[in-house]
Amino acid sequence: MEMDIPQGVQAKLEGSSITISGKLGSTAKGFNSKLTPVEISNNKITIIEPQNKKLLRKAKLAETSLSHEIASAFKGVESGIEVRMQIVYAHFPISLEVKSGVLYIKNIFGEKNPRIAKIIGSTKIEVKGQEVTLKGVDSTDVGQTIANIKKAVHVTAHDTRVFQDGLYIMREE
Repeated sequence: MEMDIPQGVQAKLEGSSITISGKLGSTAKGFNSKLTPVEISNNKITIIEPQNKKLLRKAKLAETSLSHEIASAFKGVESGIEVRMQIVYAHFPISLEVKSGVLYIKNIFGEKNPRIAKIIGSTKIEVKGQEVTLKGVDSTDVGQTIANIKKAVHVTAHDTRVFQDGLYIMREE
């Protein structure tokens, strides 16, 4: 399988990882070099099919996964990944604070102690009123940061139809 490297994007093979760089930054994607060998030449990334027929099915799955990761990395370094979330509350106003790689979610359900969500990689969080914007180059890092936020605001001992306070995804770009 061959993938063209877009104009303005560089790809470099380092052992069993591919580093993709563009105008917004760089990201690295790891892979199993024994299962899916990769070559970069003539502005193309080539994923080579293994000769061992027993590994063919696993290799095809790994090839599909790697090609999707590389395609999302191309998009991330060219135009960036942006996800918008909305703060929703009924009684207690929720406030957010970003400090040294951690998002503090304060006053959710009137709790005294803030809930904590770890920010992964180089993901940037901007809070403007009730809207939260997550930006980054790596879609995996942005997605994991969203998962951390959702896990932090998860309602445990209440009926989720009544207690709907939290942060919800509005739009992905």
